Amino acid sequence: MATDIVDKELQALRKNRWETAFTNTVVRDESSDDCKATIVIGPLIQALDVAHTMQHWHIYKSWNEKFFMECYGAYQAGRADSDPSANWYKGELGFFDFYVIPLAKKLESCGVWGDVVA
Repeated sequence: MATDIVDKELQALRKNRWETAFTNTVVRDESSDDCKATIVIGPLIQALDVAHTMQHWHIYKSWNEKFFMECYGAYQAGRADSDPSANWYKGELGFFDFYVIPLAKKLESCGVWGDVVA
């Protein structure tokens, strides 16, 4: 699945594809553009999966609360090993630092957003 962020082998494969498509851009032709467009779809789907983190605070808070309650319910029902309330905020900060922000920067670096003026 394109949104599977915990699979290390899949992450390595994606990183290799990305580097192949976007670091060696000396020759630019239609096939390389098609390859880049295909490779960008994966990170776009990943961004859609976490889009609530990049929207207004009340939207982020609403979706985050629902996710927390889902995780907490799984813990209470014995389907999860650890209580999510123990490290929820630390986990959220790590999620931003190590996933959301690098993903946004990756998409920005390939020009997927077009000409954006900061």
